[in-house]
Amino acid sequence: MKRPLTSKLLLCIALFFTSSFAFAQKKYSEKQIAKLKTEVAQIVEDNHKQTQIMIDKIFSFAELGFQEYESSKYLTGILKANGFEVEEGVSGIPTAWFATWKQGDGPTIALGSDVDNIPKASQYPGVAYHKPMVEGAPGHGEGHNAGIPLNITAALAVKQIMEREGIEGTLILWPGIAEELVAAKAWYTRDGLFDDVDISIFTHVSSNLSVSWGQASGTGLISVEYTFDGEAAHSAGSPWRGRSALDAVELMSVGWNYKREHLTTLKRSHSIITDGGDQPNVVPSKASIWYYFRDVTYEGIMEMYADANNIAKGAALMTDTQMSSRILGTAWPRHFNKTIAETMYENIKQVGLPTWSEEDQALAKATQAEVGSEPRGLSVNLSSLGMPVRSPVSGGSDDIGDVSWKVPTVTMRFPSNIPGLQGHHWSNAIAMATPIAHKGATAGAKAEAMTIMDFLLKPELVTQAWDYFNNVQSKETQYKPMISASDAPPIYLNKKIMDEYRPQLEKFYYDETKYGSYLEQLGVTYPTIKKGN
Repeated sequence: MKRPLTSKLLLCIALFFTSSFAFAQKKYSEKQIAKLKTEVAQIVEDNHKQTQIMIDKIFSFAELGFQEYESSKYLTGILKANGFEVEEGVSGIPTAWFATWKQGDGPTIALGSDVDNIPKASQYPGVAYHKPMVEGAPGHGEGHNAGIPLNITAALAVKQIMEREGIEGTLILWPGIAEELVAAKAWYTRDGLFDDVDISIFTHVSSNLSVSWGQASGTGLISVEYTFDGEAAHSAGSPWRGRSALDAVELMSVGWNYKREHLTTLKRSHSIITDGGDQPNVVPSKASIWYYFRDVTYEGIMEMYADANNIAKGAALMTDTQMSSRILGTAWPRHFNKTIAETMYENIKQVGLPTWSEEDQALAKATQAEVGSEPRGLSVNLSSLGMPVRSPVSGGSDDIGDVSWKVPTVTMRFPSNIPGLQGHHWSNAIAMATPIAHKGATAGAKAEAMTIMDFLLKPELVTQAWDYFNNVQSKETQYKPMISASDAPPIYLNKKIMDEYRPQLEKFYYDETKYGSYLEQLGVTYPTIKKGN
């Protein structure tokens, strides 16, 4: 069942045996299932305090991609203490791990979320204007500190009922390491970490509680760094003896920017120069430029990649330098599962949005005003079920796309941030260690836990999810990894930044043994708002 089959007959046979024999679960009536789902949601609510602590703790570590050592140590410690077996360092990534708890032979359900944060996004939570905790340091300006705490809360609630009732199944928790670099999930997928998974539920911070199915808006991408090697020389004394690698970088940049004129409106690309030489009086012998190439289809991404390779070769020829390149990350365009999404949305409707306090709304409106958005506050109306996009829509990427083409997957978005902010910005960190984040994660954990119970107790839903995956999603599109067997994850990224700022951030780590919340530890009055906002 866990592989696309080459024959409809084989598929039907596999689906028959899967639904009939593979998951020999005790039969529960709809009334019994509803009662257990109500109970699991109550367990999540009862554990709200622990959810808050986990969210605040990860916020305080403020770690960039591939450097999430404190976050991973803390989260895996909780899972180990609760009976999960943890495999660390998966796919050659020191901060990556897969945690597994198994009871019998029921469905295997994987729960994932991201954990890294954003450069230069340091920000005091609960303060509705720019106030860095450490000037220039990273911070959770995306909100990735809440997703894994949500998943752990949901998983432990489900595990409690599974143990008591003898419900068979396997729960796997895993982190989206370095998602801001789209740089881990393709490696997980390549290395077979999802080969034995039945369904995948991913969670991501948002400003509403929602889920969608079908082709999602946004893009996939390939992340590539081009490096040019030349010859150093004295820039004034003998410049004719040098071959400038920086010239090659600049010529590639010019060439690609001319190419932009001829890209379709659904494509996106952006770059930074990661190495521009050492100092002006030395002709740069080495220089590098890092690109993201985005499109709404795999084929479009690879066309851009091929064009960029040709432009890089041309820049090397023009400057008599040598060019090499390295893939730093990839993300397939996302496609989400209809059965999982529809099942989850019924639970989302039962859970609903949190009840926001006057303080929550005041913080949201003041933050929106501070960044020039309409001060409309937090969402009070639940999102509808997201449907497949009718026409492709460009935008951001997420490497959950690779997972979504390996196993039936959805992304549940949960309401722990403020609507109307620009993203990847200090303002997006303001809510992420406040009651807004805590309430939103608890709501999301309830919906997730209830959905897990549905798939554990109704194995036919697993069959239906794979039927959509095999016969609709993968009918005309087959997943092809953008990375090869020899491509290694770029685990060196962000090390210098974290080495610089970690000692300054350590004094801000949350001590839950002394303080009820991170706001209390920081001495923040909730909410802290500028006069006039």
